[in-house]
Amino acid sequence: MTVLETAEKWLPAGPRLVRALRAEDETARAQRMAAIAFAIRVVSAAIAFVSQIIQARLMGEFEYGIFVFVWVLVVLAGNFSCLGFHTAVIRFLPQYDQDKADAKIRGLTSTARLFAMTSASILALAGITALHFFGSGIEHYYLVPLFLAVFALPMIALGDVLDGTARANRWAVLGLSPTYIVRPALILAFMLLAVSGGAPATAVTAMQAALAATYLTTLGQFLLVDRRLLNRYDRGDRKIDLAGWFKVALPIFFIEGFGFLLTNSDVIVVGLYLPPDQVAVYFAAAKTMALMQFVFFAVKAGATPRFSTLMAEGNSQGLAGFAGTAARWSFWPSLAVGVVVLMLGDMLLGLFGSAFTAGYLLMVILFAGNMAKALVGPAEMLLTMAGRQQLCVAVYAVALACNIGLNITLIPAWGLAGAATATATAMVVEAMLLHIAVRRALGIVVFAFADPHALTPPTEAVRP
Repeated sequence: MTVLETAEKWLPAGPRLVRALRAEDETARAQRMAAIAFAIRVVSAAIAFVSQIIQARLMGEFEYGIFVFVWVLVVLAGNFSCLGFHTAVIRFLPQYDQDKADAKIRGLTSTARLFAMTSASILALAGITALHFFGSGIEHYYLVPLFLAVFALPMIALGDVLDGTARANRWAVLGLSPTYIVRPALILAFMLLAVSGGAPATAVTAMQAALAATYLTTLGQFLLVDRRLLNRYDRGDRKIDLAGWFKVALPIFFIEGFGFLLTNSDVIVVGLYLPPDQVAVYFAAAKTMALMQFVFFAVKAGATPRFSTLMAEGNSQGLAGFAGTAARWSFWPSLAVGVVVLMLGDMLLGLFGSAFTAGYLLMVILFAGNMAKALVGPAEMLLTMAGRQQLCVAVYAVALACNIGLNITLIPAWGLAGAATATATAMVVEAMLLHIAVRRALGIVVFAFADPHALTPPTEAVRP
């Protein structure tokens, strides 16, 4: 958290900073959650980076490219399988907790799990059917990894719901560490064990390791989250409002779906147009530059429950002030991390292998796009928690259309540089649209260098 707050020149330092973080008000709790999420993402980024380097060196560019392409697809599909319920839990649970509506909390958490598991299982069955009937139209080296990947879908979806449930209760470590620390560490460990035991260093072996790690991680997280829920809310009746939850979850599905596609569609389109070795180079460059994004993720994790609480209270001034603070929390650490990553770019890419240093230019291009996004902070979550999901859907739809359209246009002409340019441009468009949307809908100027209260009357209460 110190990294975040030193950028805030008017914030207290030294003992006063410690007291601020130990305070029991809602903003301090959000700060602590952001600090925990930031620390988890630092560790996660290190584990993921080391894991990717080892896997790339073990498998080589071609097999590594196959694995990362398939893994991106399965993580996307698993997230989509939740249909927004994993974030709807964060939207509703703090309000139910404030109202002491334990029956609704029990109904919400159990329904979200069951819904995600069911929809993911249906999607997995559809995937197996599609591979059976249309597999001849897919490159042969993708078939077995894709077949293995579909079996991970139910556990990935359940893991996302458990993540949201834990974060809604401010159990940041329990919510974030399984997906971002335990699972990638287990994937690497299982891969190394398999190869040392004589298995070939291929994408198939990597997918088998990923499948085992996903099941072990998610089932362990399920047991821990379920126990803490029982300790906090006890057993009892469940009150289910499926229609009301789904009404909120579906727009969230489109919002997060578009957002997730915005950050991953470049890898998918590169995989569709270029061979796996080129996918590997692009993925290495993009994920190295994505070290910036753990700052944004940490702020988002800490800010989202606070946005929900402020909306429930109708506190427009507090909401505007916290939105501006969250934007600054996003911008300054992102800038610092991004500059350091660029300075070390050639060396970092070289760790993957000599062929990967060709991706340095891509990192420079992607840096510009990430900084544009950091300027407005977690503005999409502000809109979502304010009940303006439809507006957020429209913003992401435009940004995603821009991203995919530019990727399809520029990749054939410029190759990997075209993919990076398309992605960075889409990030700029996304940031501009989010700024305008929040300004028009909520009267809040969400920008790292602006006064967020500029358009917010002191007596106005913003409600969803």
